Amino acid sequence: MIKITYPQYSFKIKEEQGRELIFDGSRKIWVRLTPEEWVRQNFLQYLLQTMQYPAALIAVEKELQLGELKKRFDILVYDGNHLPWMMIECKSMEIQLDEKVLSQVLRYHIAIPVPYLVITNGSYCAAFEKANGRLSPITEFPPFFSAAGN
Repeated sequence: MIKITYPQYSFKIKEEQGRELIFDGSRKIWVRLTPEEWVRQNFLQYLLQTMQYPAALIAVEKELQLGELKKRFDILVYDGNHLPWMMIECKSMEIQLDEKVLSQVLRYHIAIPVPYLVITNGSYCAAFEKANGRLSPITEFPPFFSAAGN
């Protein structure tokens, strides 16, 4: 597991029609503040502020096609050549990071192959590198410059 220390960030939160909303700066929209969304927004700030991944190369909640099914990934980071590089699946804090969660991101990986896969519930984070057909756990996030092939 990788220990994540989230940066301090002032999220924009409002209430509308009895529902809490949070502003997603990546998508430039207000979204419902669910426990999973809270994890996603904090993890995005970790990628942007702590890891210094470029915001222009991060996609949030986009649709992907899995056979006949349409699914949505949580976060996809592209490398400096605009190729998919890291896929991140976010779960709410009470969800255990188990084989079921890993299987979900591996299914998405079929549609969008990436060298790095990450699962997080906010409290814990597991990351893997896919190389030579093998999935190996990693103990720290790769710096972004390695994504550009430098």
